[in-house]
Amino acid sequence: MHPIPVLTPQQSNAWDAQAEAGGIARATLMAEAGRAVVAVVAARFPLALSRGVLVAVGPGNNGGDGWVVARVLHRAGIPVWVAAVAGDRSDLCAAAARQAQREGVREVPPDGPWPSIGIAIDALLGTGARGAPRAPIATLVERMTDLSVPIVAVDGPTGVDLATGVVHGLGGAQVTVTFGGIRRGHLLARDEVGDVVIADVGHPPPAAEWPWLMRDADAAAHVTAFSASAHKGTRGRLVVVGGAPGMAGAVRMTARAAFAGGAGLVHVVAPEATLDVLHVAEPDVQTLAQDFDSPARSETLELIGRADVLVLGPGFGRAENRTELALRLISSASAVVLDADGLVAFHRRIDDLRAALAGRTAVLTPHPGEFRTLFPALAAGAEADPWGAASEAADLLGATILLKGVPSVVASPGRATVTIGAGNPGLATGGSGDLLSGLIGVLLAHSVDAQTAAAVGAHALGRAADIAARRHTVRAMRPVDVVAALPDLWREWQLLRRTPPLLRPPVLLELPAPPRG
Repeated sequence: MHPIPVLTPQQSNAWDAQAEAGGIARATLMAEAGRAVVAVVAARFPLALSRGVLVAVGPGNNGGDGWVVARVLHRAGIPVWVAAVAGDRSDLCAAAARQAQREGVREVPPDGPWPSIGIAIDALLGTGARGAPRAPIATLVERMTDLSVPIVAVDGPTGVDLATGVVHGLGGAQVTVTFGGIRRGHLLARDEVGDVVIADVGHPPPAAEWPWLMRDADAAAHVTAFSASAHKGTRGRLVVVGGAPGMAGAVRMTARAAFAGGAGLVHVVAPEATLDVLHVAEPDVQTLAQDFDSPARSETLELIGRADVLVLGPGFGRAENRTELALRLISSASAVVLDADGLVAFHRRIDDLRAALAGRTAVLTPHPGEFRTLFPALAAGAEADPWGAASEAADLLGATILLKGVPSVVASPGRATVTIGAGNPGLATGGSGDLLSGLIGVLLAHSVDAQTAAAVGAHALGRAADIAARRHTVRAMRPVDVVAALPDLWREWQLLRRTPPLLRPPVLLELPAPPRG
């Protein structure tokens, strides 16, 4: 099973060229793309399809895909009409249009009367389109949107830049069908693209260096069963340092996630006031007192030295003396997850952090604000190109960077970046990042490599959040609901490891739109 690549428009075009060089003509790719769109539409909208289809086509190759869609539907006896924008057609589009017209596909003027239909297909602009569409394309999109019928986009909705995710406000799609891989803009403009269906049209295997999208099957392979002889020592020892007074909830969430992920032992190192709370609220957790305004105790350093992983930062506090304490704690650890206040502690101390992490397994999990604090020179590009920003930061530190966001991106030096598309706005609450740190920490303790641990942890968090949203709604869900959903996710993945999912060619993957309400 090949990975699902995350593509720029340039990479998408290069992939088409590679297919052509390997003997698969672009006309063949177009024909397969059109048939794939019809297969998706027929499976998802059978009743709407029977009421008729309007296919809006542009003059480029995306319009050619639309002409193929119309021809395939016409052959199947579905009422279909094409609204074609005037302009010089590409050779492939012109050929597809002639073939459809010869077979009797009907046309309607873009600005004239339209028949009653049940569904619209947007095949106006392709992957490489940039900038705000102008008339007559913009006018045609507005007319389609006013129909109040489901819109299926070919490659992407008109007005969404598939390179940057910039949205020009023309509308959107209930479903987007794209080919071979997913485009960056699909992941950066989740509200506009709807469900994204990736279909195989015959491309060769993707380049090894391209970013790729984490799937359940990819993640499940790294969440394996314990042996019958497992004990608390072999299931992973974590030390979580954080929970300054008033922030006990942060370490509680991290510890809960670590246990839910399969940890054998979880120690929390925190000030006495926090431990008073933990002794009552989290009896599973072992504790050690450490005043964060004082030097590291020898007992603290010895505990970290015996642990498999140090998780440093949840509720650590932002006093000026935190940096020196953090450096001392890291020096005793063999593997580190650095999050939240543990990241902020190294504001303007990036060289010290690089030196401290040298020779250690390390995962840093900044959200965009923390990324800006740590890497101000890279922050400008983080929103539009999180793949490039995360990769540069990983190379700078020699560590794994999980840049949280929509999407989240995991980068490690010398490796293709991994993209996480799972999750929903219910994770936009305090405590979600603490859960993530616990999940990554326990995966590292189970000897999963740093980039994979970060990616699997982030994907598990997102998938558990989707389960929690179905139970509680996005609006009402809390971090504790995500922890409560993890057992169901582990059961799903256990079944997935035993029984691969049913194949539904040409569909490779469906990425549902995140729940929002």
